[in-house]
Amino acid sequence: MQRIRVGDEVVVISGNEKSKRGKVTRVLLDRDRVVIEGVNQVKRHIKAAPERPGGIVEMEAPIAASKVMLVDPETGKPTRVHIEVRDGKKVRVAKSGAVIANQE
Repeated sequence: MQRIRVGDEVVVISGNEKSKRGKVTRVLLDRDRVVIEGVNQVKRHIKAAPERPGGIVEMEAPIAASKVMLVDPETGKPTRVHIEVRDGKKVRVAKSGAVIANQE
């Protein structure tokens, strides 16, 4: 079970984007990176094609998963997450003891 999933609210804890919050839109497990809505914006130059125009497009780039922390649903602060078995199911639990719900 992964600690960060699509739909989770996270906060960036280091780097140029420090203290920015956003929702996770993609998780790249093979590269241990996440894409966060509105964080780590980069510009890409897109060549024109018959189905779309060219130009400069802003998009979110992946950021290392180790640079983000989940937001505790009770306190609203960054928190570490561990996995417990409750009622026969694996659940993610914040430091405060709150169960982090699955958005999926």
